[in-house]
Amino acid sequence: MTPRQLCCVLTIMLGFISVTGDVFAQDPDIKRMVLQRTDVPNTIYECVFGLAELAPGASIGRHTHNGVEVGYVAAGILELKVEGQETYILRAGDSYTIPAGTIHDAKNTGNSIAKAMATWVVEKGKPLSQPAP
Repeated sequence: MTPRQLCCVLTIMLGFISVTGDVFAQDPDIKRMVLQRTDVPNTIYECVFGLAELAPGASIGRHTHNGVEVGYVAAGILELKVEGQETYILRAGDSYTIPAGTIHDAKNTGNSIAKAMATWVVEKGKPLSQPAP
């Protein structure tokens, strides 16, 4: 593994839930920011690193990604629902992983803004996320 690939993999370890506005309409209770994109050398993949801020009661909405998502809650409390798994209550300092193509949703169940970071390793040229029924 090259140093750049290793750096990308390590970045994945620091990520959490965020969805760009490409697929979802922007919700005033959710701020989404893509902080960095970088190609994984000699592959068809890229790493995307983002930040989301959710107001109390805000929900990201059911969606999937075409690659793995690794997340980290920086502030607040999030309820994470992952299809086929139990519901998780995540607090600041908690992290998780969601396999590619798995339907999931996150909701701020706390009384203050929840901040979360995410990193995805996804195929270049494909949408970062897609809404799920």
